[in-house]
Amino acid sequence: MGWITLLPALAAILIGIWKREVILSLLVALYLSETLLAGNNPALGFIGLLERITAVFQSQSNTQILLFSILVGALLIYMNQSGGVSACVQALTRVGFTQTPRRVGLLTAFVGVAIFIESNMSMLVAGILSRPLFDKFRMSRARLAYFVDSTCAPVSILILLNGWGAYLLGLLTEQGFSEPITILVMSIPLNFYALITLALVFYTAIVQRVYGPLRSSEKRRGEDIKEEPIAPTRVRYMLLPLLVMVSAVLFFLGYTGNGDLLAGSGSSAIFWGTALATLVAYFLLLKDRVFSHQKLITLGFEGMGKLLPVVTTVLLALALSASMGVLGTGKFVAQIVGSSLPPPLIPVLVFIAAGLISFTTGTSWGTFGIMIPIALPLAQAAELPPALILSALLGGGVFGDHCSPISDTTLISSLAAGCDHLEHIQTQLPYALSAAGVTLLLYFVTTWLLW
Repeated sequence: MGWITLLPALAAILIGIWKREVILSLLVALYLSETLLAGNNPALGFIGLLERITAVFQSQSNTQILLFSILVGALLIYMNQSGGVSACVQALTRVGFTQTPRRVGLLTAFVGVAIFIESNMSMLVAGILSRPLFDKFRMSRARLAYFVDSTCAPVSILILLNGWGAYLLGLLTEQGFSEPITILVMSIPLNFYALITLALVFYTAIVQRVYGPLRSSEKRRGEDIKEEPIAPTRVRYMLLPLLVMVSAVLFFLGYTGNGDLLAGSGSSAIFWGTALATLVAYFLLLKDRVFSHQKLITLGFEGMGKLLPVVTTVLLALALSASMGVLGTGKFVAQIVGSSLPPPLIPVLVFIAAGLISFTTGTSWGTFGIMIPIALPLAQAAELPPALILSALLGGGVFGDHCSPISDTTLISSLAAGCDHLEHIQTQLPYALSAAGVTLLLYFVTTWLLW
């Protein structure tokens, strides 16, 4: 079909800029893609849209990804409302990391890294823990928001025993890769943006020096409103379900891979692990009479309901990825760009493109759904390692999230830290741009060495 195959992706980007709504942009892009596949028949395109969405559930791995994405809401609310999160935070403060500003900053960073299972939970826990500690040492809430935002999303894309990993495995499987988990694991050490961003956070926590607009925020420190977290109860209400989840994911990876973790089914392992952890949390709270059965059911549905927008984004992204694969968008871009563009520039441009899409739509997950069908065929056409291109795409998506005022991660980070949202964006931007600049240079050099 030629250049017209780019129309759905362009529509997603433009609508994201115009309306700032990722679900709408994905819906319109999917409709355009299906209309093109139906011979430019708008009525058949609408039917195709519905069929493509329902076809997502024909894949066991896609269905497991969607079920995990909604089930984790129940697990999160069980751990939080029971006081387990607050108790775990309280226990962490007893180990001596609250005596100096440096230790408080490191504690925040370590908490953000440690709770890699779910990025939103990681941000909330780190924020709840650190608010009173940052106030005590008169460190700004903007610095706290930067620490929270710049640890939680990067670590989620590096330690992939979570929804990020399951979602990406689903997208890679849609592209026909026989060993998607191997590609995903190999992309981790090449994800320069995530690694550099984490390093910057720990460096800032250690040296206790800030630059850019964050320096001005530090002069106004101590003016934020203080809030009390949920009363702590018992550490095991949070720790035991998390340990069960991590252990179960590792076990089921080995089980589905016949002893080989890298050959296992990531979507199955994460779904089964989450289901088991949720059951453990339910029975634990029921046994200790923290909540009644009816209250636990109500809380579970409340938690799952809060994640419906995220699940809808995942569903539409999976459908769009499959539709654009049939449309041949990736193959067309690979033919045009892959044959004329110097291979060392491909990871650089993929990183920039992913960052732009993520910035305009406010979601890295939606960006992955748009870009993976386009970028990975480029890697194959240019004979570059798919893991290299994937790492650039993932890093670019997180970079765009860090810079976007409409990103859910930046919004939750501001909320968790009790920081003005625009102030958080302005103070984090110089750090994100610094990490991105070094990342682009590293991708250029690495591609030259591998090519």
